[in-house]
Parts: sequence; C-alpha cells; structure tokens
Amino acid sequence: MNSLWIAVAIFGCLVAASLLMMQWYPKMASHHRDEDTNTVIRLVANIFVVMTSLVFGLMINSAKNTFESIDANFHGYATSMIIFDRTLRGYGDSAQDTRNRLVTYLEHAIETPYRGDEALQHRNSEAAKYLDDIGKSLAAIKPPDRYHETMLQDIRQQYHSLIEQRWRIVEQSEGAIPGPLIGMLVAWLTLIFASFGYRAPRNSMVIGMFIVSSMLIAASVYLVLDMDVPFHGPIQISDEPLRRALAVMQL
Repeated sequence: MNSLWIAVAIFGCLVAASLLMMQWYPKMASHHRDEDTNTVIRLVANIFVVMTSLVFGLMINSAKNTFESIDANFHGYATSMIIFDRTLRGYGDSAQDTRNRLVTYLEHAIETPYRGDEALQHRNSEAAKYLDDIGKSLAAIKPPDRYHETMLQDIRQQYHSLIEQRWRIVEQSEGAIPGPLIGMLVAWLTLIFASFGYRAPRNSMVIGMFIVSSMLIAASVYLVLDMDVPFHGPIQISDEPLRRALAVMQL
C-alpha cells in the first residue's frame, strides 16, 4: 500500500467530483435542480458525512494503536540488548567477540534501519545477517567451568529472545488498515464533495476552497496511513532507543 499515491488519488477524486458537479449542474433538467431534489441530496450527504467521520476516527485509532504498540516493543528491544550486553560483559573476555558483533549490528541498524520488506522483495536482510553472526559467535564459545556454562545458557536464551522480539516488531510493521475500508472512505468522500458542488456558486473563491479542502483531507489520510506503517514516511519511530543502547555498550 503506497500512502502517497492513495493521497494523490483522494485529492484528484475530490477535486474532480466537486468541479465536475459545478459544471454539470446548469446543464441538468429542471426537475433535477428543484428544491426537493436539493433537500434529498443534502440529507444523503449528511448521512455519508457521519459515516465518514466514524470510519476515519476508527482509522486514526487503529494507526495510533499500531504506532504505540511497535514503539513500546522497540523500546523493549533496545532494553533487552543493553541487558544482553551487560550479561556478555559479565561473562568475561571469551564473549568480547560477541559484544563487538552486537555493537556492529547496532551501528548498522541505526545507519540503515531495517524496513521489514526485504523478504517481499526477495532480498536477504543485512540486519538479519549481522544478528545471525552474533549467534555464530555464541556457538563458538567454550565455557571453562560449570559457572560459565550456566551463564552461557542464559546468554543464549537472551539471544533467542532478541531474535523473537525483532521479528515480532517486523511482523507488526506492515500496517493494519484494510484496503477495502480505504476504498470505501474514498468513495464516500467523493460523493460528499460532489454534493458540495451541486448548486455551488461558480466563482474562484468556491473553486479555491474545494481545492484547498481536498488537499488538506488527502494530507490527513496520508498521515494516518503513514503512521500505520511506523518505519516508512515522515512519521517514523525514533531510533533514539538504539542510539542510547549503543552509547551504553561503548562506555
């Protein structure tokens, strides 16, 4: 789903519906322009205004919940990495290579954040590769005694927990607003703007208001859809948790 193209389509539909109706109105038959017809059109438009408000409110709430959920998981992921690094540090010099690989993974994640769509594009994820290298480094560690063996088991459990957290974030980042609902919203908005164009005065002020309002509505829908996919577009989850985790590891 491309949020920008959806917003452009909404803008085009709303402007076209309002301006075309303004052009067609004088050419309609007289019984299509009487007061009774106008009253019915306004009543139907009011119904769609209410339905559109409810659906758009649900979309905003859904996008907000998705964004907040992934943001909370992202902070938890960064915290888990700090704890993982602390445990590696307590293990001793044998885990230094693993710590270095963890720092390398974090630096790469901050520089080129993983968007979660490499698999859909049939490409290997660089982030997943660096994270796999950490697992290979752990597998090469040979504990010298029972104490270090117990610590290593705990470290490996923490590593597998990191893998699980990362993929949970990736799987949640694709958006939760269904396409048919967006299509229905666009159809309702188009009908509403067409009703606005019905019997509207044909002057530059009215045309300008139609264009500006269409642009603002399209921008609003774009921002909601963009917030529903938190790792793309202008509204993104901050990478500050990862930067703080990296700073702690480098102390």
